[in-house]
Amino acid sequence: MCKWINGNLYWIYTSILFLFIVNTFIENLIITYIVGILAVPMLGISFLGATRLFRVMGTIFVVIGFGLYIYSGLPIYEIPLYTTSTMPLLAFLTVLPWMNSVVRSGRYDRRIYEIMKVNVGDLGKLYVRSSFTTYILCTFINLSALSFTQDVLKKNMAKIKKQISDSFISKSTLRAFALALAWSPMEIIVAITVDATGVSYLTYLPWMFLFSFIIFTLDSLWSKKKLRQIPYHSAGDGITRKINSRNIIIQIFKLLLALTAFLVTVITISNYFNLNFILSVTLVILPFSFGWALLMKRWHSFCAIGWKTWKVRTNNLQNFVVLFLSLAFFSSSLNETPFLQVIQQPFLGASDQPLVILILIQITYLLMSMIGVHPIATIGVLIEVLPPLYELINPVSIGIVLITGALATATVGTYGVTVTMTSMNTNQNPYRITLRNMPFALFYGAIGVLMGFLLL
Repeated sequence: MCKWINGNLYWIYTSILFLFIVNTFIENLIITYIVGILAVPMLGISFLGATRLFRVMGTIFVVIGFGLYIYSGLPIYEIPLYTTSTMPLLAFLTVLPWMNSVVRSGRYDRRIYEIMKVNVGDLGKLYVRSSFTTYILCTFINLSALSFTQDVLKKNMAKIKKQISDSFISKSTLRAFALALAWSPMEIIVAITVDATGVSYLTYLPWMFLFSFIIFTLDSLWSKKKLRQIPYHSAGDGITRKINSRNIIIQIFKLLLALTAFLVTVITISNYFNLNFILSVTLVILPFSFGWALLMKRWHSFCAIGWKTWKVRTNNLQNFVVLFLSLAFFSSSLNETPFLQVIQQPFLGASDQPLVILILIQITYLLMSMIGVHPIATIGVLIEVLPPLYELINPVSIGIVLITGALATATVGTYGVTVTMTSMNTNQNPYRITLRNMPFALFYGAIGVLMGFLLL
């Protein structure tokens, strides 16, 4: 029975989330209550398949949330109404694999990865190429690009000392990943920040892209200079390849054109129907992906890849279901108690020193990531605490630090998905990955704080 449930979670999740999205438009209280009731077994089933870390976090949020709920004096029968606030995030994660699949069906990833297959003379040049490749594809296919890039590098660097290759892979891929997602509309941290601060995505876009460009350039120049003394010989088939620059440029241009069309569609839908950013992206991804596949004449490939990818990814959403549903109950219960004001006091007390607040946000993310708290859990608490400051401090500044603080942890979060994945792909100690990337994470966060401070 459990095996059957685990193999069909995609139907269970999709049915509940679809009902939630439909009810967003009709706003029926009975359906809202039904969705809330269904969220309870949804949480229970997911808890059984979640990893130990997310079970611990989920249990903490549920227990504390229940304590706060009882303290607030709310009736027990209203509990289901306090479990659905984060369902738009789960719906977003459920449809995201389809965007990944359309990029893969168009073979954009394989063509752009040709950059790394060409013989280069030293690791400095390879670092720039691998970072650029990871950066471009992470914007569209997120974690899939990270894993693929690391596999390619691991194979091509087989002749190089493991210590050097491990350091190279963990730095070039994780840093590019964190930089690419800083402005991506398909990054959940960005979507949460846009909705939480009430600032348009278009307002964030130029600043976050500038932030990403500056750090990417500086990191590439520094690493190229540092690594250029180390010779590189590919462990591939030994055949010298030439880059078809024109073909690669065309592929990158097509991806950027598609991203532009996607953003225009999302913003148009959001403004016309007065929807929040997360829900707008969720509604657009599926029809946009299908339309893009038809335009490329890759329909059958897209459907085959998309269906398989979607089932696998959705069946493995247990960690995020546990995190988001428990977080929804915790934050909703917290809002009903005076404890929220108590937590807000340190931030309000430093309201006349905005730089201190921005640094405090950054440090909070970093410390929480070190003990295994997912940045989404951290931002889930911060967005409940920070709203009173929006009238005192430019919300754009707070939003920028919310994004940069969260994504900086992608390079150093020892128990995070990205560091754990890199550790497994390269067979190296996750703590060593954290140590190697800590200077970059601190620099990443410092530039985010500086940019936020300059926009006050």
